[in-house]
Amino acid sequence: MSSYTLNELMVAAAAREIKDREVVFVGMRLPLIAFVVAKKTHAPNAIGLFENGVVRSTPSPELIYTMADPPNILGATQCLGMMDVMALLQSGRVNLGFLGAAEVDRFGNLNSTQVQGKHGMVRLPGSGGACDIASLAQRFVALLEHAKHRLPERVSYITSPGNGDGAGWRKRVGLPRGGPSAVITTKCVLRFGQNDDGEAYLASVHPGVTVDDVLANTGWKLKVAAEVKPTLEPDARELKAIREYDMKGFWTS
Repeated sequence: MSSYTLNELMVAAAAREIKDREVVFVGMRLPLIAFVVAKKTHAPNAIGLFENGVVRSTPSPELIYTMADPPNILGATQCLGMMDVMALLQSGRVNLGFLGAAEVDRFGNLNSTQVQGKHGMVRLPGSGGACDIASLAQRFVALLEHAKHRLPERVSYITSPGNGDGAGWRKRVGLPRGGPSAVITTKCVLRFGQNDDGEAYLASVHPGVTVDDVLANTGWKLKVAAEVKPTLEPDARELKAIREYDMKGFWTS
């Protein structure tokens, strides 16, 4: 296996979350590349949605930096409005959404609104469409840096709901479908659904990372799967797809 960057590993892990023929809210940064990798490897019939209304059955022909870049418009299946793609969420037709966050907690709740900084409260960009995606997609996956302050037991503000305070919470508040299925960090992959308690557990650790390292850098007593596996490294096809698309490593270096 040739060498790869941590971001390339995370992209490959994210790409594997996409199944063929799924409708995916793509997002930006690493999930953007993950959609390309999935399309070129195991999910050729996946459909990508962008919050600005773009629908794509093929990846954009060249790397994009924002979802409104001309290459993302060129060759798009449809260029709709924001309300049109959000309506697909409401009707339950979106299988998977990718999200980022400043904080993710033990039940998969996401905060992108405000955090306590060294000099007081720091305001962040807020939800955008993230709350809609977390509430209405059939499942969502979050990506973030693994650090104790980024993974608290409870987020300081719930921007986008995960499993609330545990099992059964989503149904009680009127969110009968969806919720977090994975959190891909710079150290590991967390998953949900073990024992149906709504709580995250450690499913795999990235090469070179130990379970103890993950536990020491998580803000709660993280549950651990009976058999923690190493995160699969990117294979040759995945690396080829990543590097042909992000040739200068803008997102993945």
